[in-house]
Amino acid sequence: MGRSSGFIAMQASMASGVVDVCLIPEVSFSLQKLKEHVAMILEKKGHAVVCVAEGAGQDILAAGSTATDASGNAILADVGPWLRDEFKKYFKSLGTEADVKYIDPSYIIRSIPTTSNDRIYCKVLGQGAVHGAFAGYTGFTVGLVNTHYVYLPIPTIIQAPRKVNPRGRRWNRLKTAINQPDLID
Repeated sequence: MGRSSGFIAMQASMASGVVDVCLIPEVSFSLQKLKEHVAMILEKKGHAVVCVAEGAGQDILAAGSTATDASGNAILADVGPWLRDEFKKYFKSLGTEADVKYIDPSYIIRSIPTTSNDRIYCKVLGQGAVHGAFAGYTGFTVGLVNTHYVYLPIPTIIQAPRKVNPRGRRWNRLKTAINQPDLID
């Protein structure tokens, strides 16, 4: 998750309270600066948690790749195992003992019990979709806009992908909360 947008990684990092570094597709990073920052965290805390969106680091990992799947989506290089291996090599070269783990949370995220607020929200969205379909509407979805549940035309919603604003409030709030520096040269 997070092929082209880092909202899930950013929100999960902020909510968890344990993440030390968050990497998202919208913000490039230097692998060397990342490794040095993680080493500094390890020295200080004894452990580090790095949250990585699926599309993060593609500019480094798959530079120049134009391969696509049957749907026309770019085939992304697997950043998680690559980062794990890079961290292992880095700490070995420093002579530092580091136990580097990689956890792919794909199914973990989908199997967590929902909160009562999420359950109610989804129920209202589903009811709205059924009501819209019974009313004869097509090509729409239901969403919450300014405290009102509304029908939204799908073509309008998908005309431009949502991206995390690297200069925006949410990203800067996360960076401040976890003390993450700019990891670019």
